[in-house]
Amino acid sequence: MNNYFINIYNNLIKLTRNKILYTNMRDNETFSDRLIFFFFHFAFFMKVYKTNENKDEIQKLYDFVFKQIELSIREIGYGDASINKKMKEYVNLMYAIIDKVELWEKLNLNEKSDFLSEFIDVNKESLFYINYFNKYAYYLSKKSFNYFTKVVISHKF
Repeated sequence: MNNYFINIYNNLIKLTRNKILYTNMRDNETFSDRLIFFFFHFAFFMKVYKTNENKDEIQKLYDFVFKQIELSIREIGYGDASINKKMKEYVNLMYAIIDKVELWEKLNLNEKSDFLSEFIDVNKESLFYINYFNKYAYYLSKKSFNYFTKVVISHKF
């Protein structure tokens, strides 16, 4: 296993496990909720680093991440037929998130709120997630790609 990618993956998982992300949700958190937050973190990560990094490396990272997600689904106990169906759903979900994250800076507050509420079960008027992902994108822009490849970091933004 490539430590380079596993450290990035683990850093994204650590961000996803941030309990603050789940306090504004209407229901208890689920695997799907955690996965959606992971996809948001990963989409912003790819958006920031895709222009400065080797495209092949970003593609390998993307493939590695989805292999890890598949392994996680298998650990939950889904069968092979269910895994294929779930993975197709998750890939489509990731692409939907990537499409909007690419336009993040051009979206106004209402558009960002609508976008987030499509995926996260929260009050549409909540600015918490908009502020969170704005800070996260800024945080990523100030760190190098290699910063995330070394170890799991205590992220503060």
